[in-house]
Amino acid sequence: MPKFEPNYTITNRTANILIRIEAVRQRIELLPIHPTILVSLRETAKLFSTHYSTMIEGNRLTQEQVEQVVGGSNHFAGRARDEAEVKGYYAAIGELESMVARKGSITEQFIQTLHALVMGAGRKRVKPAPYRTAQNVIRDASTRRIVYMPPEAKDVPPLMSQLTEWFRRSERDDIPCAIRAAVAHYQFATIHPYLDGNGRTARLLTNSVLHLGGYGLKGLYSLEEYYAKNLSEYYNAISIGPSHNYYGGRAEADITRWINYFCEGVELSFEAVSKRAEQAATVGTNDKHIQLRALDAMQRRSLELFQVQQEIASRDIQAFFNYKPRSATALLTRWVDDGFIVVTDPGLRTRKYSLAKRHRKLLD
Repeated sequence: MPKFEPNYTITNRTANILIRIEAVRQRIELLPIHPTILVSLRETAKLFSTHYSTMIEGNRLTQEQVEQVVGGSNHFAGRARDEAEVKGYYAAIGELESMVARKGSITEQFIQTLHALVMGAGRKRVKPAPYRTAQNVIRDASTRRIVYMPPEAKDVPPLMSQLTEWFRRSERDDIPCAIRAAVAHYQFATIHPYLDGNGRTARLLTNSVLHLGGYGLKGLYSLEEYYAKNLSEYYNAISIGPSHNYYGGRAEADITRWINYFCEGVELSFEAVSKRAEQAATVGTNDKHIQLRALDAMQRRSLELFQVQQEIASRDIQAFFNYKPRSATALLTRWVDDGFIVVTDPGLRTRKYSLAKRHRKLLD
């Protein structure tokens, strides 16, 4: 079994794209968007990602229908499988967000949990999905010709272990985040560790790498839309190697073409977000913008929680950020010390907190 080591070249073209991606990222991160508007934009991005990623797999629901399914306001006869796919993908995005909020890492268990949620039809509690134990093949939908034969089932566990180990090394080696995300997508699709749901899980894994690397853009982008708008280009870019068989050179193939395609998609997606975010940032007063800039990322995000309830407790922070009790208590203590929140009920079991007076106008 070949040992995984991605083979690519960062060309001048790639380097220039990476520079532009970084410039857009910094521009968006500095925009002080009002929390209520941010919540709306983030939800729209999640629905877009869900619609386009499932559409790539043949899902027949429209964008409007996806929103209705996620919101539980409608059911579409004869579309049970489509609805299950939508609910599963949306739930998996939630797991991605929770992992990033708690500053997690890309592990095999996390990847297996993502896949379980993708296939779980919206269930919130799932067990990590074990890898396939049988061979699978990818066929052309019209001709039924085999277009790719993944590695044998016995080689899947060691290959996935190599992939997650490469993640750890790539972070230490300071490989650009967009490159790491591109490699993650390519190699996961190459291993094809499940009988179904590999494409959706690969796209979620890609977004996980970007978010963890500081390229989440407040959760406002949808890279899935880029793939879906030109599927033939997507498939051509990721179909690399001299043979349709994994053991015929796929592992050693030069993936520079895929790297360039992927990075161009990140740039285009980020630019689209930049335009929407700049418009959203004009809402509110300059004073509010200055105050928002003074808050750290966790504090800004917590404003979404205060938007729906005036007081919070440790259990609210635990649920919102997926924190353990001790971590939630430590965060709240730090926020009190910083003057971000104040204690409104000092009881040991019922201690509650509210925003400090000077920050309350941010919710208006």
